[in-house]
Amino acid sequence: MARRILFITTDQQRFDALGCNGGNVARTPVVDSFAKEGIRYNRALPSNVVCMPSRSSMITGQHVSTHGVWMNGVTLPVDAPSIAADLWRKGYRTSLIGKAHFEPFLDPFALFTENTIATQGVETVMHKNADGTEEPHRGFEHLEFATHNAMGPLHYAQWIRANFPEGADMLYPVINRKLQVNEMGGGDTGAPQVKHNPMPLEWYHTSWVADRAMNWLSSQNDEDDMFCWVSFPDPHHAWDPPMSELHRVNWRDLDLPAGYISDPAERERILSTKPAQWLAWYNGEFVSNFEAPAQWVPNTLTADQVREVNAMVHIENELIDEAIGRIVGLFKERGWWDDTDVIFTTDHGEFQGDFGLLFKGPYHVDSLMRLPLIWRPAPSRVGATTPTVVNTPVSLVSLAATFAHIAGLPQPAYVEAARLPLNDAEAGELKHERVLTEWDSVLFGKIVSLRTITRGSWVCTATLPGSLHDGTDGELYNLDNDPLQHHNLWHSSEHRATRDDLLADMWDHLPERKGVRRECDAPV
Repeated sequence: MARRILFITTDQQRFDALGCNGGNVARTPVVDSFAKEGIRYNRALPSNVVCMPSRSSMITGQHVSTHGVWMNGVTLPVDAPSIAADLWRKGYRTSLIGKAHFEPFLDPFALFTENTIATQGVETVMHKNADGTEEPHRGFEHLEFATHNAMGPLHYAQWIRANFPEGADMLYPVINRKLQVNEMGGGDTGAPQVKHNPMPLEWYHTSWVADRAMNWLSSQNDEDDMFCWVSFPDPHHAWDPPMSELHRVNWRDLDLPAGYISDPAERERILSTKPAQWLAWYNGEFVSNFEAPAQWVPNTLTADQVREVNAMVHIENELIDEAIGRIVGLFKERGWWDDTDVIFTTDHGEFQGDFGLLFKGPYHVDSLMRLPLIWRPAPSRVGATTPTVVNTPVSLVSLAATFAHIAGLPQPAYVEAARLPLNDAEAGELKHERVLTEWDSVLFGKIVSLRTITRGSWVCTATLPGSLHDGTDGELYNLDNDPLQHHNLWHSSEHRATRDDLLADMWDHLPERKGVRRECDAPV
């Protein structure tokens, strides 16, 4: 019996994006069906809340301090451990279709493999090992790349320019002519990075990723073991789904998110109780990463702009779900569905108006840290699966070990977290006791470093010395009593013992950085 792994990721998707996680706007019946048939993780967290570090942890099974991709723009070495390479060596057919982002996107001198594959007209790149053997790039024998626009050299951009050249300018231009993140607003409300996109749905990158995945899958034999990573660029900003789909969600009909604080005075009061980077960014006084437009000031964000951004995100989430449905349909047509493990997740979250903010950065709260994660085991291999919800916090660092487990491989020596548990009892047996999340940014001459432990219902974040912090401030939340994380208990004498215990646990288990910290090759 062939073993098949379908790994589906989105980019920058919140936990509550899905109906199975309590979302009540976007219709996501396909992904919801995975949860009905398998395991839904109620508190899955990333190793980092931006793309490149988090995705590097997915493929290596390592924390940021170990794999060394400490911020966006730091390249994951080609010889870094890769679970895809382990699977390929075992005979799996392997592919990655969509957004990879293990290497920087800003690459004017074509230094990075993942930015040059499409211009070379190839979908396979082989690298020579020290022993003279050759292996495909990061273990993927088939690569087709896309990102959120059609400006760069990736396969999707090449396809648009070759077949529909007028489409290249329809998507939102995320990077402006000065190589800065574009702050231009659009839509009905002037919300940042919103655009009413005239592109037909068939040209949109969500459709393209599904089409290319189905093309590769259709070429596979029934007896082949396979690992197919389908990586959708949405719902990451810019928020520009095709105009033909705007009827799905009318922003004027939306309630404001539960995390949006309507009273500006109360909003500023809550932000002032958190470490200094929060209120400084809100007031436009401190931009510490390339993920938000440098000239955009969050305190200018209006309630209607929050509604419109959320409407765009909900539309994009529906389009992703429908695209996944087409891929699932192919698996069923081929008779593969009962022999396929499906894992669905994202790399990090998005504020979407929580705390009056958009985008992401050095802010370790549920908006960015609580992620959708579902594992639907292959029914024919594991027997009848009782739908289960795992409430124990788990990490995306566990994905590599989970893929090895599905393939019948021993846990790789290089991974730093056990496979995902099938239930809460097994979580204890596998020692899922804590999740560690790291942040470092050094950009625009500004330094912010955070280290966070999530254990049980507690989230504790220490600030390290940097541009705004002397290393004494931090955040402490009890999610049972404060799910919106409005009440920072870091300085509470009543909770000092809990805070100190969590910090000691974190420092005891956080891996030490391996070698000298690598340079940032590009800002994104």
